[in-house]
Parts: sequence; structure tokens; C-alpha cells
Amino acid sequence: MASATEDPVLERYFKGHKAAIASLDFSPNGKQLATASWDTFLMLWNFKPHARAYRYVGHKDVVTSVQFSPHGNLLASASRDRTVRLWIPDKRGKFSEFKAHTAPVRSVDFSADGQFLATASEDKSIKVWSMYRQRFLYSLYRHTHWVRCAKFSPDGRLIVSCSEDKTIKIWDTTNKQCVNNFSDSVGFANFVDFNPSGTCIASAGSDQTVKVWDVRVNKLLQHYQVHSGGVNCISFHPSGNYLITASSDGTLKILDLLEGRLIYTLQGHTGPVFTVSFSKGGELFASGGGDTQVLLWRTNFDELPYKGLNKRNLKRLHFDSPPHLLDIYPRTPHPHEEKVETVEINPKLEVIDLQISTPPVVDILSFDSTTTTETSGRTLPDKGEEACGYFLNPSLLSPECSPTTTKKKTEDMSDLPCESQRSIPLAVTDALEHIMEQLNVLTQTVSILEQRLTLTEDKLKDCLENQQKLFSAVQQKS
Repeated sequence: MASATEDPVLERYFKGHKAAIASLDFSPNGKQLATASWDTFLMLWNFKPHARAYRYVGHKDVVTSVQFSPHGNLLASASRDRTVRLWIPDKRGKFSEFKAHTAPVRSVDFSADGQFLATASEDKSIKVWSMYRQRFLYSLYRHTHWVRCAKFSPDGRLIVSCSEDKTIKIWDTTNKQCVNNFSDSVGFANFVDFNPSGTCIASAGSDQTVKVWDVRVNKLLQHYQVHSGGVNCISFHPSGNYLITASSDGTLKILDLLEGRLIYTLQGHTGPVFTVSFSKGGELFASGGGDTQVLLWRTNFDELPYKGLNKRNLKRLHFDSPPHLLDIYPRTPHPHEEKVETVEINPKLEVIDLQISTPPVVDILSFDSTTTTETSGRTLPDKGEEACGYFLNPSLLSPECSPTTTKKKTEDMSDLPCESQRSIPLAVTDALEHIMEQLNVLTQTVSILEQRLTLTEDKLKDCLENQQKLFSAVQQKS
């Protein structure tokens, strides 16, 4: 058993949302936390004492997912209002909106280099967007039911997705094909993600299980049955040695993947826990759920002997690297049995001076800078706006970029109309804008046709099944 100093500790509560917390993510510098809620708002919490919290108003329905870009200069959010938004996480809250999905969007995920964004939706598709030009690139279709989650591998070469069709699929981003398929006959995965080295995936199951697969040899490595309710979310520690899970049973569980066992059960929420995430350095983790509270925990248990070994392992990011001792988690696939040395932590039973943060909240009624559909182009913000660089090429800029540097970079990197290209005749510009508008209409029409085709296929399938049943009944009677 770990000593008390190595046990995770609940440090703070954050209160401000009026409904369940659906998703959360730490900023890359570890100084802020973004949360998405069923109350339709995003909130941005600062860890400094007495700092204000920002509430971003704009989505028209439940916000299902939120994530910081790798440089921390953008926030992506997904909503049941069928849109994806990119926000600048400051007091202005300027945003860009993507419209291409024809049903609620369930997840957003940036590639590790910040160049791409993957979105998963109940329209059964995964869509990939270019952050360089802020436009749609391609769709991935193979799922036959709502897609719950889609995540890039650390090297960006693969995407893993999970769906209510009870499959987990691995996609190759180069040829846009499904290259692997994991099926489950019991339940579907609510959430899925790659480990930090990109060699394994873990899934959070509606059937109360957590599973870890090696994607190189297509083998189930570990199978944990530690929760008494559906598992809603998972998060790998940056070392790859630990996995934290959030469940509808109201608990968080921490698994030691090298030893293949449960090491902590964390109480603290008073309802289902929907989301959990480690900070980028792993020293903190946060959780949120149906009780509308955000809990911030200090990890502590990661200060263990093999931390140094994993720094070498973290460099091994390529999918086709040869197997390494630390890549392959121990034992063959096994159902997990709880051991007596697991530690249960219930902060409500401890007498501690807990900092409960209900900071002053600033409502940010953001304005729409641009509306983007699958094939639309971009227009520059007004001359001199400091924000222009974020939306033209956000993945390549850091938050510290000055307006002059931003302007210079966007002129170098963007092929869109700008100050240096005023020589284009106005008639040509008008014609191009008209073409883009027509393409937008065409894109939406194709999306609607895809949706109707899927519905027709489902109805045809039902008709054939009913016909078969009638035929069988007639045969039995005769």
C-alpha cells in the first residue's frame, strides 16, 4: 500500500455550472481548466487565488466536449446544437463556428501538432478539419450507429473511434481507411483514447468494464471489472503507467497498468461522474459529473521509482516501432479481481481545510467571427484586430504572439485574401464568394442526402426483417 504522502488529495472544488459537467480539459501550461456543461455554457477556471472565471455563452444546446489546442491559444467545443466552435480563451471570447454535422456532435480532439481537429457525431460520421485553413477536409464513414468519441494517436497517423454500434475502429489518416476493428457483444464504449506512446488504446465501457488493447498485435491486454456502473471517461497519466476512470457509480478509480491492478477508489462526487482528465504534466487531475461540481485533485502517487524510465519511453511515438518492454503491459487478457491493498479515499470523511472556489463569474457574450461549413473559405477579421492570427493559423502560434508577429505569420502562411493581395479585381473576388456560397449550399445538400440515405437503408433493413418474419410465420402455419 502506498504511504499517505503518496495518496491523491482533493485540493479544490469549483462551483459555477448549473447542470452536469460533460467534459473538461487542462490548459497546456496547467494554469487553467476548461469545462463544458449541460447548461449550454463553457467555463474557464483560473487556479490563481481570487481569479475570475469566464463563462462563454453561445451554444444553443448541451456542450458535450471541450479541448485546448496544443499551444493553448484555442478552445474547441462540441454541442448537441450540431456545431463545433473554436474560441479564443480570453475575456473577448471571439469564436469561429463549424457547421457540417447533421446531428449532435459528441467529441472534439486536436492532433498533437495542432494542425487538425477530429469531430465525432450522432450522424454516424467522424470529420477531420484543417486548422491551417480552418476548413473541412474529409469524413470517415463506417460506423452504423452514433459515434461517441474520436481521438488522434500521438503521432497523428491514426484515429480511434467508438460507437454505439458496439465497435471500436482504428483509421489511417493517410489513406482515410478503417484499418482495424474491435467488436464487443456486451456493451458499447462511451470513450476511447490512445496511451501516450501510441501503442495501446483503452476504452470506457457502458457494460462497466475498462479494456486495454495493443493496436500493433490486435490483442486484448487487460480487462478490468472494477466499477458497478457504466464507465464514462478515462485518462492516461502522461507516463502511461496509470489510467484513471470515471463512472456512473459515482467513483473515480485509478489503475496501475504495469502491475495490472486497481490501486485507488476515489469518492467525492454525489452523482454519476461523466469526465476526468490528468493535467499535461500529470501532477493534477480533475473530475466532473452530475452534481455540477468540478473537483481538482493532486496526484501524488506518480512520484514512484519508474518515472525516469518512462521519459525514454515517451519518445517512442511511432506506431510501427518494435515492441519494447515498457510498451507491453503484463499478463495475458484477464478479468480484474479487486485486491485487499487497494486504497479508498473519501475526502468528505476527512477534516481538511478545503478551498471551495465560487469565483466571480464573467459572462462573455461572444460574437461570431465567421461561419464555416465543409468547403467554405475564410475571411479576415477587420484590419488591426489582434485575434486574426489565431483563426488563420492557430496551431502554429503561441498565445504570446504579438499582433505584428501574428500579422507577419499569417501573410507568410495563409493563401487567403489579405492586405498584401489587394491587386485581385473586385469582380473576381465577388465571383469567388458566390462560388463559395454555392459550394456551401451543395455541401449541406449532400449532408442531408447522406442522412436520408442512411434512414432509407435502416427502413429497408427493417422491412426485410419483417418480411422474413412474416415468411417464417406463414411457413410454420402451412
